[in-house]
Amino acid sequence: MARVTGIGGVFLRSRDPVRLAAWYRDNLGVPMSEKGTVTFHWLDTATNEFPGTTTMALFAQDTEYIGEPHQRTMLNLRVDDLVSLMAKLKARGVEVLPDTEDSEFGLFGWCVDPEGNRIELWEPAEGM
Repeated sequence: MARVTGIGGVFLRSRDPVRLAAWYRDNLGVPMSEKGTVTFHWLDTATNEFPGTTTMALFAQDTEYIGEPHQRTMLNLRVDDLVSLMAKLKARGVEVLPDTEDSEFGLFGWCVDPEGNRIELWEPAEGM
């Protein structure tokens, strides 16, 4: 059967791709190239304890979860230490949203990039 086997990428519009790539590199440690691309290979980082997954989820048009109404997508980035990363972001002047969520899936927090895109930061629960 012909079917989708995974998410191949997440693509963002940007007014200044070089500046935004540098922001993701410098603030979140995303190893973006100068052209603004990165490819994560789950096999390189997966372990039995943390197998690595990517989720695609659909939300209602009027959701506030993704951010401002004009934002059509939201990145969810896996992190290894949410509390420390959020403190680092705050110290760098990054807009960090005050709420966090602790759920069966792990710990979640949010920040906003320089172009106003809300980003979800996720420290997965054990075994995810």
